[in-house]
Amino acid sequence: MQHITTIKAGRSEKDYWKELWQNRQLLMILSRRDISVRYKQTVLGLAWSVLRPLMTMAIMVFVFSFVAKLEGDPGIPYPLMVLSGLTIWTFFSNTFTQISSSILINSNLVSKVYFPRLLMPLSSVAVGFVDFVITFVIFLIFTVISGYPLSWNILYLPAFVILTFVISLGFGLFFAALHVRFRDIGQLIPFMVQVGFYICPIAYTSRLVQGEWYEKIYKLNPIVGIIDGFRWCLLGDKAYFDPQSLISTTIISFVILVLSVFYFRKKENTFVDHI
Repeated sequence: MQHITTIKAGRSEKDYWKELWQNRQLLMILSRRDISVRYKQTVLGLAWSVLRPLMTMAIMVFVFSFVAKLEGDPGIPYPLMVLSGLTIWTFFSNTFTQISSSILINSNLVSKVYFPRLLMPLSSVAVGFVDFVITFVIFLIFTVISGYPLSWNILYLPAFVILTFVISLGFGLFFAALHVRFRDIGQLIPFMVQVGFYICPIAYTSRLVQGEWYEKIYKLNPIVGIIDGFRWCLLGDKAYFDPQSLISTTIISFVILVLSVFYFRKKENTFVDHI
């Protein structure tokens, strides 16, 4: 006997998460589509994911190391320090940006058929993760070329990748819901990413941030702890990392995610009205 599952809006919270799991195949389809659309009708295709981090790293090394004479962590090649920070930042920024616009990009689906809307932001993670993997492979190649040994701390790397997913999904869901109602959010997000690029320790080490009050404010940024921890996993104990920042980073990341999921679910039924 063939079973047919009928999905209806307005069901209980328990049914919603059950439907989300039942539609995991749709999640895979949307993820593959998002990846293919990103590189559709491009001349270089996936090569852009290789060229972008390489060109960004080259520019940052030239500007901050050769021109500004900024020093990194002692004993670590400056290009490796920059590329390690750039690798995890790329995952966060691309994922956050994709999630934030995921509902509007799929507006035709939202207005025509019901399914758990959370599938669309989740599928957007695939694009950021693909770019992350490519940049990570580039980093590994650079470590081999430079002769810098990988640290055993790399065993902790998945924890920081998961934290990056949590914080990018948390911020992304909140702005995705806002973006449907206020289209100005589309102009704000690139600006936020650009500012975040400079206030996070990508081209510099957090060792340089010293002081009583602004150091505490600086470390409240959860991305700071993630970048420092990710760099510590790859480059070893020579890379600056404050283990205490991991506590605040984890708490803030999960609190933001829970609040954003609640807000997203609250606004989910109004998406059709504003699209």
